[in-house]
Amino acid sequence: MDAIVQFINVTNQWVWAWPTMLLLLGTHLFMTVRTRGIQRKLLTAIRLSVTKDPDAEGEVSQFATLTTALASTIGTGNIIGVGTSIALGGPGAVFWCWITGIFGIATKYAESLIAVKYRVKTKDGRMQGGAMYALERGLHMKWLGVLFALFGTLASFGIGCATQVNAIATVCQANLGIPEWLVGAVVAVLTALVIFGGIQTIANVCEKLVPFMAAFYILGCLGILAYNHDYLWAAVTIILRLAFTPGAAAGGLTGGGIMLAMRYGIARGLFSNESGMGSAPIVAAAAQTRNPVRQALVSASGTFWDTVVVCLMTGLVLVSSIMKNPAIDMGSISDGGILTTLAFDQIPVLGPVILVVGIISFAFSTVLGWSYYGERCLEYLVGSKGQFFYRVVYVAVAAISPVVALNLVWTVADTLNALMAIPNLIAVLLLSGVVVRETNLYLQDLDKRSDDPVPVVDR
Repeated sequence: MDAIVQFINVTNQWVWAWPTMLLLLGTHLFMTVRTRGIQRKLLTAIRLSVTKDPDAEGEVSQFATLTTALASTIGTGNIIGVGTSIALGGPGAVFWCWITGIFGIATKYAESLIAVKYRVKTKDGRMQGGAMYALERGLHMKWLGVLFALFGTLASFGIGCATQVNAIATVCQANLGIPEWLVGAVVAVLTALVIFGGIQTIANVCEKLVPFMAAFYILGCLGILAYNHDYLWAAVTIILRLAFTPGAAAGGLTGGGIMLAMRYGIARGLFSNESGMGSAPIVAAAAQTRNPVRQALVSASGTFWDTVVVCLMTGLVLVSSIMKNPAIDMGSISDGGILTTLAFDQIPVLGPVILVVGIISFAFSTVLGWSYYGERCLEYLVGSKGQFFYRVVYVAVAAISPVVALNLVWTVADTLNALMAIPNLIAVLLLSGVVVRETNLYLQDLDKRSDDPVPVVDR
């Protein structure tokens, strides 16, 4: 067993080495240049996200696909993940996490565009899309699409379910005294009630849950930042300085320089917003949209909300709270969850409530969103006959997650994130010409309808 653990840890370090991070950040920068700074269309993207396109082909509205994607991306990574990046990479990691989100908007745009461009439809009318179909139909590299789908299926049980339910159980047991096994059982039942209804039910729940949880958390963080106002500018300064140079700051905060800050900032940025991973485009392909560019813009706005807003809020709250409260001993903390809990606990009444409600709602929404991703990946591999089996296993994993040791699961999930990203980024880079062509065709006339037929497949 020790040999297996060591192999998994070494594999994780290898896949998250500099080549992978440079591939990610390089793709973000490359697609920003290729799309001529698609980030400039952010306000248009936000407007489109709340605009219905009911006459277009698809299963659910653009807003429903956005909230479903946000349900999976706004998870524990936005709270605990940011804390982990600060604990291991210093406050400067917050800057690199934020930068990853800014430039990641272009990659999210590109991967969502090709997901809609190369989507297919089953005989019963369900839309299927994502990196696996872009690789198969756009590049004739089905073997790479199979690898992506395999990694996506496996990742859904880890990053999408086990780690999230465990986080819910931990926070409920620590703050509310509810036994962890009971939390697992309740979450499993609630998950089953939603995911057995398919994408329509998942989207309906996410449409209601995501706006509430995001607004609650953002407003709560703004309240904390108002409480920490005397350290807010100092926190911003420290984040920027320690993103590039080693050093120390108030509250025991230290930075190991640009290498360490980038390592954990970029990794946590991907974990949080999933730009480049290829997960969110799977649900983007189900959208009712008249052309690929409309939905690509809507999907891209999700990275803005997730990283540029929510992760930045968390980072500022954590750094300012640590600087204001010297009782938090950074020298003895390497666990992001502990650091986050200690920082939020410094805020009377409001802090613990925001943390508990935030983690529970963020984590549960992630469980729902990732169930759809994993199911679509498995359907690509074995067809619709695996649908019921997948849902049963997914609910079972949710039930047992609170009572199993998850350190190894976290490592495996982190590894699978990178393994999903590599084939997806290959698709984005090799199909960048298609992205540019479609962007030039539709960006100036977003109401223009695509004439490309959606192939019907037997799955």
